[in-house]
Amino acid sequence: MSRLFSAYVIVDWSAAAKPATGADSVWIGVLKRDVRFRMSFEAHNPATRQEAEKVLVGVLDDLKKRGERALLGFDFPLGFPRGFADALKLPGEAPWRAVWDQIDKMVKDKADNTNNRFGVGSELNRRMTGGPFPFWGCPPKDALTTLQPKRTRAHGPDDLPEFRHADQAAKGAASIWKLYYNGSVGGQALLGIPAIRRLKAARGDAVRVWPFETGFKALSEADLDGVEAVVAEVYPSLLKIKASPGEVKDLVQVRETAEHFARLDEAGKLAPLFAVPPGADQDVADAADREEGWILGAGHG
Repeated sequence: MSRLFSAYVIVDWSAAAKPATGADSVWIGVLKRDVRFRMSFEAHNPATRQEAEKVLVGVLDDLKKRGERALLGFDFPLGFPRGFADALKLPGEAPWRAVWDQIDKMVKDKADNTNNRFGVGSELNRRMTGGPFPFWGCPPKDALTTLQPKRTRAHGPDDLPEFRHADQAAKGAASIWKLYYNGSVGGQALLGIPAIRRLKAARGDAVRVWPFETGFKALSEADLDGVEAVVAEVYPSLLKIKASPGEVKDLVQVRETAEHFARLDEAGKLAPLFAVPPGADQDVADAADREEGWILGAGHG
């Protein structure tokens, strides 16, 4: 079996409110063939999300010229827990796309990284529950009636789920409702989804989002005909990566995650990871396919 991809681009996103480099900032790892056709790694550490988008555009343009297809992995959720689109009364038959469109309309992310993610979380809470739930987490100075620094209550049986099925399969993944503090993937998702949406808008069907646009299935070369990049959610913590003293953990994670998927692809073991995990119920598969998304490799042992 031939490789599905010839390049592996892993993005460690950030919700930082000001320009930043080094630890806890945006890192982009690119594993691709060099002039001697050997796999070679390079890293980028742009100070802002807008600069990161420009880097990604440049990387994808270069790969397109070379006729190489990329796996483009982002380390934040690409979808929200089941029922989110309905709770917001969003129209359309594709809940994930309705949510992406809504978030893109609401998010303001400026060139200097200042952004309104807490205001967006507050407004989404207001529309869903009228109170500070389910989104939570912000600096005390940004607290609002419908968004509080700490979680105000636990999720009950009549609430939206705290976790997606993929988060539970990954055993330890954070809840997307958390917008601030360590491990706050919610802020990254609110600021990252519009960036992916812009990449897609510029490239059309040449960029496909898994599993929403590819199907939740093992991918083949025929499935990816004409595709330049497949966007997938990745979770480096699945790999138990450890940085050596003096190394930036984020850099190590994007490098080792890219190398991990490249090794699987070379061995013909990557394609099956795009399929529904063994033993998953049909309702789990349907929720992932329509609105929640999935973490590449989660639930596959």
